[in-house]
Amino acid sequence: MMPATSKAQFRFMKAAASNPAFAKRSGIAPSVASEFTSANSGKRSYSRLPEHKASGGGLYANIAAKKRRIAQGSGERMRKPGSPGAPTAEAFRESAKTAKAEGGVSLSVGRGEKLSTNKGAGLTAKGREKYNRETGSNLKPPQPQGGARKDSFCARMSGVVKNSKGDAPRAKASLRRWKCPGW
Repeated sequence: MMPATSKAQFRFMKAAASNPAFAKRSGIAPSVASEFTSANSGKRSYSRLPEHKASGGGLYANIAAKKRRIAQGSGERMRKPGSPGAPTAEAFRESAKTAKAEGGVSLSVGRGEKLSTNKGAGLTAKGREKYNRETGSNLKPPQPQGGARKDSFCARMSGVVKNSKGDAPRAKASLRRWKCPGW
């Protein structure tokens, strides 16, 4: 059996080898496709390409993998929105429903890690310690008396309040706690 002569051919055969329904639709026996992909050895091996979507991942994982390949110099290009083969808006909506959010650190008012909105809405010393421990960050306590950190915080958080779609009560409370001008 000959090895694949292009990435597209390798992906096609890998898909047929790992997905019986796809193999049946394309008219290729899974055993032949498997034999074809296993023949990839030597200089032009495409065996390091990611598995077919049926083995996991999804739209966002596929996009991230393609961006990594492009960064490594694969010669591929991202498709333009609306072009054939590019993900549709519907595909993004469906994928967003099942996408796993990268979970941040779980902090709560009840465990004493955050202040309530009434008390200024920031993190407590316990919350900063937990956040720093779990993320490797170096959060420092508020600096309401002044300084570069206060100026930076006030500018950044004011933007959050202005650009929020809702009321942003925690952001407003933290602006008051830091004694930002106009709050």
